[in-house]
Parts: sequence; structure tokens; C-alpha cells
Amino acid sequence: MANDYRKGEDFDSSNLVIFLYKWRKPLFIVMVVALVGSWFFSSSWFITPKFKSTVILFPASTSSISKALLTEQSAKGQDITAFGEDDQAEQLLQILNSNRIRDRIVRKFNLMSHYGIDSTSDTKYSQLFKEYDFNINFRRTEFMAVQITVYDTDPAMAADIANNISSLLDSAKNEMIHQRAYKGFKVVESEYNGLKAEVERIVDSLVILGGLGLNEVEYQSQVLNQQYAIALMNGNKTAQVAIQKKLDVLGKYGGIYTSLKNALEFKTEQLTLLQAKYKEAKVDAEENMPQKFVVSDAFKAERKSYPIRWLIILVSTVAALFLAIIVIMIMEKISDYNAHKKFQLGQS
Repeated sequence: MANDYRKGEDFDSSNLVIFLYKWRKPLFIVMVVALVGSWFFSSSWFITPKFKSTVILFPASTSSISKALLTEQSAKGQDITAFGEDDQAEQLLQILNSNRIRDRIVRKFNLMSHYGIDSTSDTKYSQLFKEYDFNINFRRTEFMAVQITVYDTDPAMAADIANNISSLLDSAKNEMIHQRAYKGFKVVESEYNGLKAEVERIVDSLVILGGLGLNEVEYQSQVLNQQYAIALMNGNKTAQVAIQKKLDVLGKYGGIYTSLKNALEFKTEQLTLLQAKYKEAKVDAEENMPQKFVVSDAFKAERKSYPIRWLIILVSTVAALFLAIIVIMIMEKISDYNAHKKFQLGQS
């Protein structure tokens, strides 16, 4: 009898429909209380509503103006109009999370005061950065774009902060690029100016030697030797003396002239190559280039995005009902156990 009684009770308790119908009134009360409570505690009296603004952008494939525009044979991925890939997107995310941008946004919008942080507190910066990270975040989308999301109690400020972060991204990355590019430019400039001065000295020396009558040493040597032989055959002493003077000059300075001329050709080729590098380095050091393609600018939101009240109410109500069911089931089991124990004591 006792076993039949237990089996019947277990079957009834495990029947969900019967169980819910049996406890419908308490469960209904719990549901109503959860609905009202979650609605009340998710209101603006307890949770300050916030508005969301978003900027979506793609990274540029190249950061170098010279490689994209001035180099004749640009490498793959150096197209100025091409979108960047994973590496460029990760670079943008690191820059967006850097203090270069964060500190400028904090100063420009006076976020310490806006977030209501006590400026005299010993932990003011920890509180500020925590609040900044909670309200402003960056992520890479499934389409390899970069998304800037800003939450704020003021919809206009949320949009302004998002758009300003997008604008600062260019200046922050260009600053980092220019710091390195400027040093590289100075190295190239020093080499270029030194080689240019060296070429000018060689040209000046060749001009002086040209004034002594040296132009094409090998050709001049052949012609003068022929003329000297003719003068010698004709017994023309005057011509012999004049030609000999020219040959003496040619012999004295001809080697120097040839050496300088060969050096000039070599140095001129070097200077031409270095001049191209100089122009590229100068452009990279002085000019700015957009580092992104903005797909969507942020705009002033018309509706709040936080908190999501319907989700809070739904989750709270379901959780309260689930908890109530668990508690009731436990209470039933305890009650059944006590009843069964009393039944056994009565049988004995």
C-alpha cells in the first residue's frame, strides 16, 4: 500500500501540467510581483537610461603616401583606394584603445565632470577609466570593419564622442607614422645633401680642368699626337712647341680628369636614386593621409538603448517563476517525506 501511494504521488508531482495548475495561484502571484518589481527597478529612477551612437569604418590598406602614389611599381596592398585587411583592422583597434585618443576625448568633453567623478578622490583616474571603458568600446565586425560604439546619457554627446574618436584616429596614427618617418627623412636628407655637394665639387673641378683645355682626354690625346707627328715631319718647331705644351697639360691632368668624369657618372646615378628616396621620405614625413574609410558616421539617437527594459522584465519574470517552481517542488518533496515517515511510524 505504501509503495502504491508513493508511486502515485511521484507520478502526480512529475506531471508538469497538473503541477502548474495545482500551484497556479502562487505562481501567478510570483509572476505579477516579478513583473511589477522588474518594471519598477528597471525604470529611470534606478537605472539611468543611455543612448547609443555608432561609427563604422574600414582601415586603409596603406599608410605610406609615397608608396601608394610616387613609387612606379607599388607593392601589393599599397593601393591608396584599397580597403585594409586583418592586420590593418587590428592596428586600428590598438590605436583606438590607446591613451592617445582616450586622454584627448577625456579633456575635450570633460568626462570626469560629465561622469560625476570627484576630482579630489585618490582613485579618480581609476574610476574615470573604468567608466570610459564601460561606455566606449571598439570591436571588429564580421565584415572586417571596425565599429566604435558610445553610450551616454546625452544622445548628442554620444554622437559627438563617437565622431570625434573617428576623427582622432587619423591624427593619432599619422603622428606615430610621422615620428618615425621624420627621422628617416633626416637620414636620407643628410645623405642626399652630402652626395649633392660632392657632385657639385666634382663638376667645379671638371670646369676648372675644362678651362685648361681638357674635354675628351682620349680623343684629344690621339689628335694631338697625330698633329705633333705631322709638325715633326714638316719641321715646324713653333707647332711642335705649342702641341707639346698641350700634351704636357694632358699628361699632367688627364688622369685626374678621367677619374673625376667616371666618378661624376657614378655619383650622378647614385644621386638620382637618392633623390627619389628623398622625395618619398619628405612626403611621408610632411603630408597627412586618411587612415580609414568611414562607412557610417554617428548620429543623435532618438531612443534609448540601455537598459533594455523588456529583456530585464522577461528574464526577471522567467527566473522568478523558475525559482518559485524549484522551491515549491522542494517543499512538496519535504512534505511527502514527512508524511511517508509518519505513515511508517503508524504502521509500526
